[in-house]
Amino acid sequence: MSLPLVSRLQPTDTVAWCDGHAVSVADFVADVAHLRAALPAGRHVLNVCGDRYRFLVGFAAAAVDGRVSLLPSTRNADTIAQLRAFAPDAFCLCDSDTDIELPQMRYVARDPGRAPEPVPLPRIEADRVVAQVFTSGSTAAPVPHLKRWGALVRGAGAEAEQLGLLDGARHNLVGTVPPQHMYGFESTALLALHGGVAASNASPLYPADVAAALCAVPAPRMLVTSPVHLRALLDSGLPLPPLHRVLSATAPLPAELAQRAEAQLHAPLLEIYGSTETGQVALRRPARDTVWTLFPGITLQPDARGLASISGAHSDAPQVLHDRVRVVDARRFELLGRSADMVNIAGKRSSLEHLNHQLRSIPGVLDGVFVAPEQPEGSAVRRLTALVVAPGLTPQALRAALRARIDAAFMPRPLLFVDALPRNATGKLPLQALHALVRSCVGADAH
Repeated sequence: MSLPLVSRLQPTDTVAWCDGHAVSVADFVADVAHLRAALPAGRHVLNVCGDRYRFLVGFAAAAVDGRVSLLPSTRNADTIAQLRAFAPDAFCLCDSDTDIELPQMRYVARDPGRAPEPVPLPRIEADRVVAQVFTSGSTAAPVPHLKRWGALVRGAGAEAEQLGLLDGARHNLVGTVPPQHMYGFESTALLALHGGVAASNASPLYPADVAAALCAVPAPRMLVTSPVHLRALLDSGLPLPPLHRVLSATAPLPAELAQRAEAQLHAPLLEIYGSTETGQVALRRPARDTVWTLFPGITLQPDARGLASISGAHSDAPQVLHDRVRVVDARRFELLGRSADMVNIAGKRSSLEHLNHQLRSIPGVLDGVFVAPEQPEGSAVRRLTALVVAPGLTPQALRAALRARIDAAFMPRPLLFVDALPRNATGKLPLQALHALVRSCVGADAH
């Protein structure tokens, strides 16, 4: 069985906004055909296009041509070396200069002055593998997971339905998260293809750029973002055009931040739950509820450890979650924390996420994270390290504030002040980068 490249839209409908200009489905299909004809040899494509529309054209051209898009969460030298070993035929599709050590192809744009040649809407076999998406590396080394076209299409349709985007209005989307990450891939690129929305080509990070990108698309507008980007936007106090929806993922969203966002933005804020392995499977409104509701057709099966597996609907096969859960009923559950998040020190247990929340809630702390030491699996955690961005605080003041919030067993030793945390484009903190920063800080102090 084959499924169309684009659904829910007519040829004249807008599928994207490029620098304020509408791009029709017919133009998009013509752009896909034009780029497809220029692709070099090689079955695997590392698509690093920073322009969201060009990424979408590149992904579609590769999928229609039987290629596989490689979507790692980072592009450092180690990751690229792993990709070369994983797919020796891989080449890099880019729209700007890059030092990635792979054969490179620059994005080839169609002449905008020429009317598009009529091109039939492509169809892709439902069981075709169109992407290999890699885990973020926030808890371990990145792992690839194959994504079939049919599962991606079903997932995008389910997300659009759960977000209320199939109400007959033409929603317009701005994303602060890159399309190369699973969340950005599903909630910006795939929603444009199969959710009936039009996606902006912009990928703004700074508040002023986010505001400008939102102003460049018509209402009703949806902002797809992360807690890190959302907090920066709210702190800026910049005026924004009316929003219809705000969507967040990639890290737990505290209830107080969600409530603040709804009050300032005058729009409901929804949070997506999912993973690279499962895709998006549940939704909640954190300003009002801690409970997650599964997408239709998705089932959750807990085990004796408090973990659970997800299956059904757009999930190709059962996948064990990395989070501990409490089942409320057949469709609802609560998250209790990451299974790899628990630390045991001197017989006392806590979660790193709880400790991080306490650290970041201290006035004057701009960002911070607790880090368990590098050690063989199964060995006891002796001391935690904390990395903190707090330019206006002294170590003594910060330690005093922490002692009022956490048990003495979890007090960090050492407590390291840094200029910034090594967050990736989605706001996550890859474990390898954290350990490297700790080593560099400790090494500097030793000298």
